[in-house]
Amino acid sequence: MDDRQLLRYSRHLLLEDLGVEGQQKLLAAHALIVGAGGLGSPVALYLASAGIGRLTLVDDDAVDLTNLQRQIMHTEARIGQPKIESARQAIAALNPDVSVRAIARRADLNLLDELLADADIALDCSDNFATRQALNRASVRRRKPLVSGAAIGFDGQLTVYDPRVSDSPCYACVFPPTTAVEEVRCATMGVFAPLVGVIGSLQAAEALKLLAGIGTALTGRLLMVDTRCTEFTEVRLRRQPGCPVCGSGADEE
Repeated sequence: MDDRQLLRYSRHLLLEDLGVEGQQKLLAAHALIVGAGGLGSPVALYLASAGIGRLTLVDDDAVDLTNLQRQIMHTEARIGQPKIESARQAIAALNPDVSVRAIARRADLNLLDELLADADIALDCSDNFATRQALNRASVRRRKPLVSGAAIGFDGQLTVYDPRVSDSPCYACVFPPTTAVEEVRCATMGVFAPLVGVIGSLQAAEALKLLAGIGTALTGRLLMVDTRCTEFTEVRLRRQPGCPVCGSGADEE
């Protein structure tokens, strides 16, 4: 680190668990963020502010006025722009040292598998079941940790799926790909603005801990958040031996 970085990240360097060694790990890290909306906004901004060296963002949507109630990376001046371009501008204004790769495409398994091969961690900030399943498959195939968050209404959830840990479940263990899922959208159900900030900030925290090698990750535990009454509930998750993605029932590819 140069003198400017030592000053910029000085409050991290003061943390005994993190320090210079941990910060250098963050500066060398590469995170893949899928989704640049409500969850992706705090995730990308906090990872950038913390000094993650490289960020790859994937999103195929454009900034809309209805996004601005909760998607804090975007502004009225950037309505109509691709969200990843708006995100690139927000990140550059916050920390110009972060290298950003912006991909304006709908995420599919082939793309995610290719991108995760070169990343250290994935963060699921998407809003649909198919993308979550594809990112999970890429995570398991590439043996890269996946920090998964979701938020709708006043309720959110967060967990870490880490295929490097022998007893860690994957997303498909908890939400089987064959399950019929009714997609729930913010456009029809609504979402409490600070909720995505709470979940996204916790996603960023889990990613930073994993990348720096500090603390205890949320692996094998599902944290559920109810912002109506400010209640946090934790549920233990188990790996399923017959899981079609990570278990004995896994598809041969």
